[in-house]
Amino acid sequence: MPTGYRELVRMQGEGKLVCTIDITRPCLLLYPLNQWQLVEQKLMLLSDFDPQEAPIKRLILGNANDCEMDKNGRILLSAPLRQHATLDKKLMLIGQVNKFELWDETQWLAQMQKDLALVQTIDFSNTTRLKDLSL
Repeated sequence: MPTGYRELVRMQGEGKLVCTIDITRPCLLLYPLNQWQLVEQKLMLLSDFDPQEAPIKRLILGNANDCEMDKNGRILLSAPLRQHATLDKKLMLIGQVNKFELWDETQWLAQMQKDLALVQTIDFSNTTRLKDLSL
């Protein structure tokens, strides 16, 4: 993990992370502990009986694993998590404001191609949030 990410995780989560699957894409989500607690609160509001909400809650919480960075910024990932994201040798760690995404490099490059193609079709003036996005 690059030094900037290590420091961010240490500041926000005391070196503690929660890793779970992304239910829409073949990657893992890594949350500093304080950010995971916010996600957990939102998940607690989902019903255990609603046929649309229960599986989402079950998948995200059921796959959540506590991780702690060692002094070199490394974490151990369980086999089921690695299998979900088809993690092999080359990985990509992508910062996403309140969390990180962990991708297999090949999967990440393919996703970037899909995203770039999709962005070319978006009419930014049609949505308030995208229209107001200024980078």
